[in-house]
Amino acid sequence: MYEARKARRTMSLPEVLLWQRLKGSPSGIAFRKQHPIGPYRADFYCAAAKLVIEVDGAAHDMGDRPARDEARTTALEAQGYRVIRTPAGEVLRSADTAAASIVALAARPLHHRPAADGPPPRAGEDF
Repeated sequence: MYEARKARRTMSLPEVLLWQRLKGSPSGIAFRKQHPIGPYRADFYCAAAKLVIEVDGAAHDMGDRPARDEARTTALEAQGYRVIRTPAGEVLRSADTAAASIVALAARPLHHRPAADGPPPRAGEDF
């Protein structure tokens, strides 16, 4: 818990720029920053969509980080989370565009198969 609090105060510039656009529940969608999930800490998290957002800087391309990131993503997805990785460079180029994409993704419900006794899918929808 302490580390998450500390991390909230020491975010990178791309994280700060993104948080400025995600805080305050844009489009009615709430986000949390530096949110602990088990042994991990998500850069940003949307509970309503079970969406984990990671801002990846250059360090994520070095050493064993790619393998660690992949293992972390696999572990979170196995627990039912959706994980997206946003390059820090994209946030720096256009934080508004990056935030809008994240909000749009969080607004899309996860697709679930309808119950066997439920109505059939609408025309054009296949499950």
